[in-house]
Amino acid sequence: MSKQILKAEVASLGGLQLKCSARGFEFLIDEPENVGGSNEAMNPLEALLCSLGACKMMVVRFFYQAKHINLKSMRVEILGEIDSDRLKGTPDVKVGFSKIITNYYIEADNSEEEIAELVAFVERTCPVKDTIVNAPEMELHINP
Repeated sequence: MSKQILKAEVASLGGLQLKCSARGFEFLIDEPENVGGSNEAMNPLEALLCSLGACKMMVVRFFYQAKHINLKSMRVEILGEIDSDRLKGTPDVKVGFSKIITNYYIEADNSEEEIAELVAFVERTCPVKDTIVNAPEMELHINP
């Protein structure tokens, strides 16, 4: 087994704006104005949905030719259902998403069965989906 460690860092820019960094790349996270943010970037839950969708797209991009898919275009839409009452302090309500829905939009010169097989492969092999569905061990350290 060949393990590797991926590293990401998040730093506060003031208010609710955050700078997310990994391997020299950066993006911002913020919140909408109605919850105290400046609405200059997506929020963490939206970023999670984007990460999931991007990972599914990346799996397709890596494997569609090997799967003999004549891909013309593709788009993935990820919907996350969440009960915002928990964030307002209502007890006994799940904090995170209660449901995540993926809608695939695939244009290819292939049969419906071949496209369904590609999607099933993506759903089995997407690392971000696997991380969400099969939660990893979590460890934390508080450093000075």
